[in-house]
Amino acid sequence: MNKSMLVGAVLGAVGVTAGGAVATYSLISGPEYAEVLAVQPIKETIKTPREVCEDVTVTRQKPVKDQHQIAGTAIGAVVGGLLGNQVGGGTGKKIATVAGAVGGGYAGNKVQENMQAGATYTTTENRCRTVTDTSEEVIGYDVKYQLDGKEGRVRMDNDPGSRIPVKDGQLVLAETAE
Repeated sequence: MNKSMLVGAVLGAVGVTAGGAVATYSLISGPEYAEVLAVQPIKETIKTPREVCEDVTVTRQKPVKDQHQIAGTAIGAVVGGLLGNQVGGGTGKKIATVAGAVGGGYAGNKVQENMQAGATYTTTENRCRTVTDTSEEVIGYDVKYQLDGKEGRVRMDNDPGSRIPVKDGQLVLAETAE
């Protein structure tokens, strides 16, 4: 055999061996990515309280100086007694005067009571209350994937897209700083 033929045979054998080694390595090392089949966001409801204030018109009762309507009763009794005194004569006059005083006192009391009830004033007050705003925040993702013909599930911080990197047959879930 000549020298060039021997070199060719050796180089050919090395090439075939190297090719077989690369093919075997790719079969042993497995796929570089897992296929993502579904991604479901995981959401958390966030509740945020806040204060809401507004001006409100309020009608209030004016303070009453004469709570028992004594002035109205007294004035009504005097007027009723004077009017009753104008009726009849003798004992009838006395009874009419007393009846007029009693009726006038009652009427005066009620007139003053109604006047006090209608005595109001209007003011504006600032009233506040707490309301709760709600919002949703994505806190992670449930991912369904397929690797080597088998389906699996994993929870991830980020949406992986269409595929997840695989190293040494394991999912690479976090990016490493190199």
